[in-house]
Amino acid sequence: MRSVKARPTLAVVATALLAASLTACGSSGSSGSSASNTTSGGGAATTTSTAMSSGSGMSSSTGATKVAAMPFGPACSTVPKSGKGSFDGMAQDPVATAASNNPALSTLTAAVKKAGLVDTLNSASALTVFAPANSAFAKLPKAQLDAVLANKSKLTALLTGHVVKGRLSAAQLAGSHQSLGGTTITVTGSGEKFMVDGTANVVCGNVQTANATVYIIDSVLMAK
Repeated sequence: MRSVKARPTLAVVATALLAASLTACGSSGSSGSSASNTTSGGGAATTTSTAMSSGSGMSSSTGATKVAAMPFGPACSTVPKSGKGSFDGMAQDPVATAASNNPALSTLTAAVKKAGLVDTLNSASALTVFAPANSAFAKLPKAQLDAVLANKSKLTALLTGHVVKGRLSAAQLAGSHQSLGGTTITVTGSGEKFMVDGTANVVCGNVQTANATVYIIDSVLMAK
């Protein structure tokens, strides 16, 4: 497991840099080999937002083209079938709010709140989030997790290291993507089986929120 190293000035500038990076999210993809799920017409960028459930099969953000895509992975069966925490419910809310309604992401939600990133993430126009499930945080030694949670700069670095600009579909997922924390996230695999940074499996992928595509993973991505 890679250890988290604090950056000397990160506590001062991390949130400001994140907010500046997110300003350009609406029409840009990740800076790696992939492209974001956006199209432009008439000079305005339109981000495709697909939110799937076993009932509807497809939905989209305001004015966006509808594209069929389903959440996939073994942990998707644990997502509530109805209500705010369901696939349909999460699709209606921005990503930090949507995550707070999913019981499997309660530890991540608490960490995002502690880092003061709720508004920043919710106000972004297009993101891909590799979201560690509660079981992923449970794998970390308690002392290590407590140390990260107690240090805002380290926590900010950790969380932004799980976020990429632009919405990546499953077809765009494999490859290298620069995170908002400045790290490189490397995804291997295809179809419905993906591994992130060689340590984390995507256990429920292609989950849509109002402003992000979420891939729930079973290990925390630790900064190099």
